[in-house]
Amino acid sequence: MDDIEAAQGFAAMGSDSRLTVLQTLVRAGEKGLSVGDIQARTGIPASTLAHHLKFLAAASLIVQRKEGRSIVSTANYQHLSALAGFILKNCCAEAKQEEPS
Repeated sequence: MDDIEAAQGFAAMGSDSRLTVLQTLVRAGEKGLSVGDIQARTGIPASTLAHHLKFLAAASLIVQRKEGRSIVSTANYQHLSALAGFILKNCCAEAKQEEPS
């Protein structure tokens, strides 16, 4: 993962509403949720929710699929894990350099 891709992912989570949607999808698991289910769980109005889902999908934080007449959204766990790894990959590197040999 490069800096640009990571920045896009973190920017997409930079809204309280989008973070709420993403956390709702993470809790839902691999099965995912329909737009109506997300709306019921978050209370976000449909028109606003559609915008947030589009933003999250564009940043690869969620995956959407069509099931019959419904669009089902699922958290993209692989990408979320890569973001966590990106931000933590240099954890404590400076502290380790400062330790006496």
